[in-house]
Amino acid sequence: MSEQISEETMTTTPTLPLIVLDGAVVFPYTVVSLPLDDESATIVEASIKEDRRLVLLAARREDADTDAPLAEQLYRVGVVARIEQTGMLPNGMSGFVVRGLVRAEIDAQDQSAAYLRFAFTRRADQFERTTDLEHLMVEVHAAIDAVLDLRPGIPQEIRNYVRSIDDPGQLADNTGYSQDYTFAERQDLLETFDVAERLVKVRDFYRKQFALLEVQARLRQEVQDSAAKQQREFFLRQQMRAIQKELGEDDSETADFDDLREKLAAANLPEVAKKEADRELARLGRINSASPEYQMVRTYLEWLAELPWNNPTGGAINIAHAREVLDADHYGLQKVKERILEYLAVKQRRVLLADDAGRSREPILAFVGPPGVGKTSLGQSIAKALGRSFVRMSLGGVRDEAELRGFRRTYIGSAPGRLIQELRRVGTSDPVIVLDEIDKLGMDYRGDPAAALLEVLDPEQNDTFTDHYLNIPFDLSKVLFIATANTFDTVPPALRDRMEVIELSGYTEDDKVRIAEQHLVPRQIKSNGLRSEEVSVEEQALRSIIGDYTREAGVRNLERQIGTVLRKVTRRLAEYSGDPPAEEGAATEQVRVTPDFVREALGRPRFYNEARERIDQPGVATGLVWTPVGGDIVFVEASTVEGNKELRLTGQLGDVMRESAEAALTYVRSRTNVLGIDPKFFDTHALHIHVPGGAVPKDGPSAGITMATALASAATGRLVRDDVAMTGEITLRGRVLPIGGVKEKALGAHRAGIRTVIIPHRNEADLEDLPSEVRDELTFVPVETLDDVLATALLPLGAHPRATLNSIINLARPEGVIQGKEG
Repeated sequence: MSEQISEETMTTTPTLPLIVLDGAVVFPYTVVSLPLDDESATIVEASIKEDRRLVLLAARREDADTDAPLAEQLYRVGVVARIEQTGMLPNGMSGFVVRGLVRAEIDAQDQSAAYLRFAFTRRADQFERTTDLEHLMVEVHAAIDAVLDLRPGIPQEIRNYVRSIDDPGQLADNTGYSQDYTFAERQDLLETFDVAERLVKVRDFYRKQFALLEVQARLRQEVQDSAAKQQREFFLRQQMRAIQKELGEDDSETADFDDLREKLAAANLPEVAKKEADRELARLGRINSASPEYQMVRTYLEWLAELPWNNPTGGAINIAHAREVLDADHYGLQKVKERILEYLAVKQRRVLLADDAGRSREPILAFVGPPGVGKTSLGQSIAKALGRSFVRMSLGGVRDEAELRGFRRTYIGSAPGRLIQELRRVGTSDPVIVLDEIDKLGMDYRGDPAAALLEVLDPEQNDTFTDHYLNIPFDLSKVLFIATANTFDTVPPALRDRMEVIELSGYTEDDKVRIAEQHLVPRQIKSNGLRSEEVSVEEQALRSIIGDYTREAGVRNLERQIGTVLRKVTRRLAEYSGDPPAEEGAATEQVRVTPDFVREALGRPRFYNEARERIDQPGVATGLVWTPVGGDIVFVEASTVEGNKELRLTGQLGDVMRESAEAALTYVRSRTNVLGIDPKFFDTHALHIHVPGGAVPKDGPSAGITMATALASAATGRLVRDDVAMTGEITLRGRVLPIGGVKEKALGAHRAGIRTVIIPHRNEADLEDLPSEVRDELTFVPVETLDDVLATALLPLGAHPRATLNSIINLARPEGVIQGKEG
């Protein structure tokens, strides 16, 4: 009867009041309670009085623009419902109960009404019961039953009600209130007018829900089974232990536990570590051995037991033996050897004076120098001289702080940092640890490894170094740390301040020859299957390899080239002499390695050293430069042409070098009267300074006096002496300031055939670092002003370019000339 009344009313009423729903959808065949606000209360009252309790229900779009007209905010499909009851809801709010009757398409709004009122089009379910539709309903019932079976706590009345629904449309609409539907899915189901299509959506939805619930149920059951199994195993093991204890028997697990206890007792742990070990050991006894936490605690205790807490190995100090070891393993490096011997002497005296009872503070040494000069191998020699274990840790590319300080035990698979790992590996508490390539440490979001080293390399703090994994202090004060770096520019200042820096400069050619003869050649002879009586390497051959085939400050590439030459010797002996003699000392043909043999083995020379050139025109001066592979000479060319006041600089010069050229030009212009230059010369001439080797970037202030000399020579027409090279920074007042790399630059000048070197007066003390044979063969002229430089370097007008220092000494000679061998 109610359905007939509804249809009659809907036929005679072209419009109905509309209630807007926010986040809710009402389906036909369902009864729903809705909250009642002031606006909806007016509409409900009007519907009861004027429209036989009928009302339109439509949902508002989730992305609706609240400023747009209401018709544009609503979904176009809603439902015609009948108001069944009004009153108080269970939560105490005013509300009303509606019953959904039929779908409706919302049309235009009635603007004449005092409240929301819309026209609509009734969309009743229309279907034909076919075999396919019956099968589809069976599938929907089965899918819903399967989901209800997996949901605990669903009343049997709900199951019976769903099974009793025989109307296809009603079956699909009643499922729309499932808690698993989203708002969008409910609206989509409401807008599906075709009954069969609606049933397909319901079936597919519940099949997906069944698959999800099935996985959840399986995982839940697995967790419950695992927990029950662990509890069962724990009780069984406890019972087994109790039975074995009564029988006086023991199992392997108990034996392992006792063995771990004995290891910890013998580890000589400090008090803090012993308390932590006892606490963790007691905790281990209460944990089920099948638990993952059991293995984590056991691994931690094994680390504590195996670390060398107080196990020094260094023997009695013998200064003479230490000197022999250092001299045998390394040629030169006197400063480094002296510092090591001083350290050993201090430590020896403290032992003799019984003053070594307190905490030992080992020095933190840092060897800084170019590649291949022996920084790392020097650490091995120090360990050998001290009788300690040697550890090398490469820090190049390390970006994670945890690599040094370890990972906390909260992480699966955590472990101590590399420092603690290396100490356990060597088994001693006083090894020599070389922190190689400390200048190449990285940094990212995982932390700054350089900051972690601040505690490690501070003698005042490293006795309480705390690894994140151990979480207890470990004494690193007995460890001798040695850092190596190619440059200290990239090392943070705080870390640099904790280390004693010892610089290792490049080797001279004579040094490399001696190193090759004493170390490299014998080692390569053995590595390439030769015997010392089968091959001899001439000194000139070594010098040929050093000068023509290597360009480095160290000897690493030199050893590689020597190995290449000796492999050719091995091949020659194998081809022409057959099998090597079986007996030691048997006669064999000896191969002599000469410069010609080197040329045949290595091919054409790869490097050409700049050599002294004859300077036969003004504007060319010889300067000195520092490179990572040693010092060298460079020619600075200056030329003047008629034109405007322009200064051009070429040769890939950096900003500092360009500024030095401008300062040099300003000073030369200020001294035109003294130098005999026409005051208008620079106004009518353009200047061009060029430094050959345009593919190589150049920068630095040390070429200032060289460029000033070249400019003065070009402007006066006076030649520059070709046996003189110079280095120094210039100021606008003509002062010559000190520079760096004096040793390397002097060696480069000596190698190029230069015999007179002009240096800043304040660099005179640096000459003490030069080898005596080089210092004896060079004449050094310390200068304080550019006038002193020009007096030494420029020849008088018309003088022969080969004029020597003695031939012009009467013209001008600055005080303080440091002269080597006469002639």
